[in-house]
Amino acid sequence: MAAQFGRRLRRGATTTAVAAAAVAALSASQAPAAPHPDSASDDRTAAGATEPGDSAATGNSPYYTDLPPLDTPNKPGTSVNLPVTGSAEAGIPASVLAAYKKAEQGLASTDAACRLPWQLLAAIGKVESGQARGGKVDANGTTLSPILGPALNGQGFALIKDTDGGAYDGDATHDRAVGPMQFIPSTWATWGTDGNGDGRKDPNNIYDAALSAGRYLCAGARDLSLATDLDKAVLSYNHSTEYLRTVRSWFEYYKRGTHEVPDGTGVLPATDTGSGTSSPSPSLSVTTPPATPDPAETFGSLENAGTGTLTATAGEAFTERVKVRAKNELGAPLGKTSVTFAVVGSTDTRFAGGKSTVTLTTGADGTVTAPVLTAGEKAGAFKVTAVAGTTEPRALSFAASVTARVADTVARTDDKALTAAPGTEFADRVGIKATYKGTGVADTAVTATMITDAETPAENDKGPYFKDEDGKPVRTLDLTTGADGLLELPKIYADDTAGTYTLRITTASGATLTVELKVEAPAA
Repeated sequence: MAAQFGRRLRRGATTTAVAAAAVAALSASQAPAAPHPDSASDDRTAAGATEPGDSAATGNSPYYTDLPPLDTPNKPGTSVNLPVTGSAEAGIPASVLAAYKKAEQGLASTDAACRLPWQLLAAIGKVESGQARGGKVDANGTTLSPILGPALNGQGFALIKDTDGGAYDGDATHDRAVGPMQFIPSTWATWGTDGNGDGRKDPNNIYDAALSAGRYLCAGARDLSLATDLDKAVLSYNHSTEYLRTVRSWFEYYKRGTHEVPDGTGVLPATDTGSGTSSPSPSLSVTTPPATPDPAETFGSLENAGTGTLTATAGEAFTERVKVRAKNELGAPLGKTSVTFAVVGSTDTRFAGGKSTVTLTTGADGTVTAPVLTAGEKAGAFKVTAVAGTTEPRALSFAASVTARVADTVARTDDKALTAAPGTEFADRVGIKATYKGTGVADTAVTATMITDAETPAENDKGPYFKDEDGKPVRTLDLTTGADGLLELPKIYADDTAGTYTLRITTASGATLTVELKVEAPAA
């Protein structure tokens, strides 16, 4: 897959020539752009690198290919026709720079052996998001608008089906790379970290994203002061030798010196002019709204509109439904807004019609209610997400759970009288069924005990009995129902004492059944 990205971003022979010249010039100016010779041979093979595909932090999404400014070699006959962007490229927006340095300090205290340099995070941040689009972040370090990659739908990119219900990327069908460091949701779920101490793990926050990227790069006991380990780390982020060369170029460039610039004033990568020179990845573009949008018609927020507790027993419909309200930028209800509801997690719960994802439109009051949820047979917790908005998606997540069926009744499967002569065995076996609202409940724990008829029954020490594995008499057994809640008890034997006895069968949920057993001599 990485090789495809490499070809995709090299637009013709002109770009290849320029890139080759740039690498040569970087080498001459002591800014090595090529990877360590032992670490990579082509876009598909790298010593110790992760395999291409969704194992990469970014899902191998496209990236900016701009190179840093070059010190043009002052030699006779040397071409000066090389891309030079100016010293302003050394400026890193204040919040973004602070996030990189904070991440370096954090890793130094938790994983000192990794020796993570903040300049490596800066290099990756430059390539992935243009330093969060020139430092367009708020006071907490969160991007002012989402930075989303293309849908990883296998059409020119990796195929990564949705893993977060659109909670991070607004796409409930396929995953997209998200935020300043372009994490795909499945990788963020593993490596996401709270970097600014606000109690959240937000891939759109530069502090969270930088620290998470540092942890990811340090994985596997890497020592990033070693060229081979550094190359492996970068390749694990995006499995492309071209990517590695570009990141290394910026890494060496930033090590030679940087300076802080105000947030929002950073230098953005060049736009795509169609010339074949370095052009930005389409994954990093954010749709810009009209110059004068009507706030009354512009989606602003999504809120819970009164969703109750989402719980149900296996096989039953949920009594509550997810209900949300869309609002415009003025805080008023916004109709005709598409909202995608998705069932997320390891569950077989589904919306009506067996769907796990459904898109509906809000009414005039801005509200929309998801279809009825029906619990499957799998018990456990899961989530339902609601996502609205395209330019700036908003997502809500609702906790839900399915409880396993618990038997409320236990009954015999027939009504035969159970009798035996003293010292013999009962000819008929006792068959029972544990049910919940008439439906058999498999794997129900059952205790069968021969009891006395006292006011407070206890295990009987005479009369009918079972046999254990060694053939010894026992009068209490712990058993489990099979499919459909059915269970046939082991053979029952009579001792030499005639009389009428009671077998009590109980479930863990308290359902009880009593069975009469008679021990009497046969009629003359």
